[in-house]
Amino acid sequence: MIISRTPYRISFFGGGTDYHTWYQKHGAAVLATTINHYCYLQCRLLPPFFGHESRIVWSKIEEVTRHAEIQHPAVRAVLAYLNINQGVEIHHQGDLPARSGLGSSSAFTVGLLHAMYAMRGMISSKRELACEATHIERDILKENVGVQDQISTAYGGLNKIIISPNGNFDVCPIVLPHTRMQELHEHLLLFFTGVSRTASNIAADKIKSIPSKAEELHRMRQMVDEAEKILCSNTDMLQFGNLLHETWQLKRQISNQISPAFVDEIYNKARAAGAIGGKLLGAGGGGFMLFFVSPENKLAVCEALKDLLLVPFDFESSGSQIIFYDHLDYSQMAITRRDYMHLRNQHIEEAAPLERERLTRLLAVED
Repeated sequence: MIISRTPYRISFFGGGTDYHTWYQKHGAAVLATTINHYCYLQCRLLPPFFGHESRIVWSKIEEVTRHAEIQHPAVRAVLAYLNINQGVEIHHQGDLPARSGLGSSSAFTVGLLHAMYAMRGMISSKRELACEATHIERDILKENVGVQDQISTAYGGLNKIIISPNGNFDVCPIVLPHTRMQELHEHLLLFFTGVSRTASNIAADKIKSIPSKAEELHRMRQMVDEAEKILCSNTDMLQFGNLLHETWQLKRQISNQISPAFVDEIYNKARAAGAIGGKLLGAGGGGFMLFFVSPENKLAVCEALKDLLLVPFDFESSGSQIIFYDHLDYSQMAITRRDYMHLRNQHIEEAAPLERERLTRLLAVED
């Protein structure tokens, strides 16, 4: 049994510049942090005593005889990419809803890669996990994704991620005194809107608009450096909130799908109650909203948004980890199982008609 734990992330600034259609020409930068809510993946080689070859448990329960039959796209792609032909059992558990703007899809892909490599007795670096997760999501699954989520969830921590036009990236940890980190945390509130959406669809519209939104994206890139300077100095922390408000106004201009009417209503309610700034996390359309609020105004904002779910969180710095490892290799037993299935089917075919009918009926229940 192997269990991987991979954090979700909050992106503060620079989101949108990490799409390849932008950074391949201009480079990019993102300021983001991971939080102490996680994607857990419990994996093992499946003992060869079942009628199915593999079992995948997520929002569905899949029992398949071939990996090509797996419906979960990331699971199917990772197993094919790593050429894993043995039967596996994979259970997914997430602390927060999927498709909600916290990088959950990439956390899943990173965590599954981590677990599958561990199952092979291999240790993966954070860079390998980030690069391979990006390759699987963007090149194999053809998802409309940037690169910040895979990097953030693999590495963990509060980072400035710099992306070069050739696709190389540097992860620059922002190391702050504990009191400054605590000050930042005390100004943040995270709410769930109750709406999940498929980010790739919204991202596709954003990518199409990139050529005509150069001014906005250049400004969003500049804000990454400005936010870093605010955090790493004695500047009034409220300036961070003002910058969040500005970046949200710019993000809304990139695509009309980013901020539907109900999101604007939530944002306006929070601002009227005392929030300085905030943003919808992820590609847009729904999911989680982050607000920057002076501590004395937190209760008023919570009251104004009482119909939404307030989600407590803290920062984390570990990134994707293997938190449990107890590995038993069933590869030889898997070969035995295939032999057994062959012999069993041969026995049925050679049986007398009534016996063949009885065995077929019993084995259908067994399988």
